[in-house]
Amino acid sequence: MFDTLPFLLLMPPITLDTPFGFSIDLSFWQWFFSLPSLEAAKVLFALGGWTILFYILFKAGVELWVEYRQKTKYMAKWQWVLLAVDVPALFIQTPKAVEQIFAHLSGAQVSCNIPEKFWRGKKQKWFSFEIISIEGYIQFLVRTEVEYRDLVEAAIYAQYTEAEITEVEEYVDSIPDRYPTAEYDIFGVEFQLAQNEAFPIRTYPSFEYKMGKDASVLSDPMAALLENFTRIGQGEDLWMHLLIEPTGNAWKEKGIAVVKEMMGQKAEHKASIASTLLSFPQGLMSELMSAIAGPSEGDAPEEKKERKELTPGMRGTVEAIEEKIAKLGFKSKLRVLYAARKDVYNPSRCIDGFIGAVNQFHIMNRNALVPYAITLSKYDKTQRKTLRLKNTFVKTFKKRKMRWKKSNGYVLNIEELATVWHFPLPFVKTPLLQKSGYKRAEPPSGLPVEAMENPLRKRGMGENKPVADEPAPPENLPYG
Repeated sequence: MFDTLPFLLLMPPITLDTPFGFSIDLSFWQWFFSLPSLEAAKVLFALGGWTILFYILFKAGVELWVEYRQKTKYMAKWQWVLLAVDVPALFIQTPKAVEQIFAHLSGAQVSCNIPEKFWRGKKQKWFSFEIISIEGYIQFLVRTEVEYRDLVEAAIYAQYTEAEITEVEEYVDSIPDRYPTAEYDIFGVEFQLAQNEAFPIRTYPSFEYKMGKDASVLSDPMAALLENFTRIGQGEDLWMHLLIEPTGNAWKEKGIAVVKEMMGQKAEHKASIASTLLSFPQGLMSELMSAIAGPSEGDAPEEKKERKELTPGMRGTVEAIEEKIAKLGFKSKLRVLYAARKDVYNPSRCIDGFIGAVNQFHIMNRNALVPYAITLSKYDKTQRKTLRLKNTFVKTFKKRKMRWKKSNGYVLNIEELATVWHFPLPFVKTPLLQKSGYKRAEPPSGLPVEAMENPLRKRGMGENKPVADEPAPPENLPYG
């Protein structure tokens, strides 16, 4: 590798005089740039490039170790419960009530020190807010770990005092785990933010409009979403999961940096070790060249730079970002799964409409929820990649994992979450949506009643559960 070093010694020295009274020898750089690409890469690696490779490998090893300890030590003891939530049909509450529910759940945030994270594998627990349609039967569900069941119930009862919360059995096991199968097929979509998570999506206050001078009406965005769940027929299922995980306030620094950038101010960026190592030579050379060249006449002093003038649209965006970071945030993920028998399989019946309903949260100069990944690969004649996508998506969907296809979630604040998932208002007429009643009474005898059986069974109330024999009446009763 260093066969050309003797030529370096024989070359006449090339020096660069500086205004500071010393000279810089550039013979090494002349020799370095004369090397072939492979030889130059070897020289860089020997001089210090190995430190960057070591940092990358060390970071990857630490992440794999933490993930291993989480799965084998901490998460192995978790027990999940699935709660069906039914609200009264005439109970009037705006999405603001669900926003308070999400704020209540922020109390589940935990902090862990270095031994807890790297040895015990301690990890933040998350929640799954779900809307499902099983052959047209629509149900709102909340999945949580047993430790936070009381927290979830208290948060819901605080806003919906007449709600009914029932533990039900898991429904995702009704479809196969591996594909292809002779009977079922699936189609899944995962959503991602189109812009930086500091930019907000359209929220429910934007759906309110005035009918008169003093009257205003909320056009419930949940109506467009639930309409797709009503399109499901026999042999079809449509499931939506909104995963949320409590997080700290570090995500708000992105919003502050974006606001400063839009205002023309210099934002402070925390550089990583790798970027610092890579930027050091470049910064040194730029400082040296600027010192040699001297100050430019066209450069204006920093204190004389004026603030950037904002347009009305940019001013509204800045205000929206500040409003978003003013509220609590959760690391979130939205995904939907359509599963059906092959004889009735038609994902276009509901998936296209669902994507269109999610587009109502789109604001052009701010943010939007867009399809990030689907279980369909283009130009896949053998269908191998498509089947691999379906299998990984089903596995991720059933376990409610936050990470899939290198996407580890994004931050939505409680107002944005309440816009995407909330109980519909009474004027939203959705057939077969399970709602609780104010009063339970026996119907009159002979009244014809047609009702759909709840496909979700209560926990511990399965069909194969043995029934105890009724005790025989005692003999010799005095009144026969």
